[in-house]
Amino acid sequence: MREHVNDPYVLLAKKEGFRSRAAYKLMEMDERDHLLRPGMTVVDLGAAPGGWTQVAARKIGSAGVLVAFDILPMDPVRGAVFIQGDFREDSALAMLREALAGRAVDLVISDMAPNISGIGAADQARSMHLAELALEFAAQHLKPGGVFVVKVFQGEGFDDYVRAMRAHFEKVTVRKPKASRDRSAEVYMLGRGLVSGPK
Repeated sequence: MREHVNDPYVLLAKKEGFRSRAAYKLMEMDERDHLLRPGMTVVDLGAAPGGWTQVAARKIGSAGVLVAFDILPMDPVRGAVFIQGDFREDSALAMLREALAGRAVDLVISDMAPNISGIGAADQARSMHLAELALEFAAQHLKPGGVFVVKVFQGEGFDDYVRAMRAHFEKVTVRKPKASRDRSAEVYMLGRGLVSGPK
């Protein structure tokens, strides 16, 4: 708790009006990889409490379309449509598709993580399952050439996931933003250039 309260990114988020320190992870990746541009169609998976949504909304502007999704409730973010649901259920995916209204997506960003049980193997399996579902969604909804950013925890299943990413994208890189705690096994996979368009 003390680490969190004294965390420089937590303090900066409070000062600058962001809902979570995670906002700085996306900002750093965007600065390096030029992910967000005005007018884009973006889907933000695992959006609550809204730090990534705030960053994306500011960058894509009023001409963009931003659909944020989470199993948890989230206060509204100007410029974003929020959908609450369980990403593992078909009904939730149907709501997401409805919100997109047939638009192909430029960028899918996923910061999804399961509720941690403390049982390492089970938590890793649940985390990888969410990452696999996010990749499946991205492959179905991104434009050809579209970009996908996903949080993945290194461990069991990581190497297989990297192979799956490489099967879908022309270029796959791993990012560890400065705002990601050193002791955390989390990294972000960046897939650029989807090799086939929406199904």
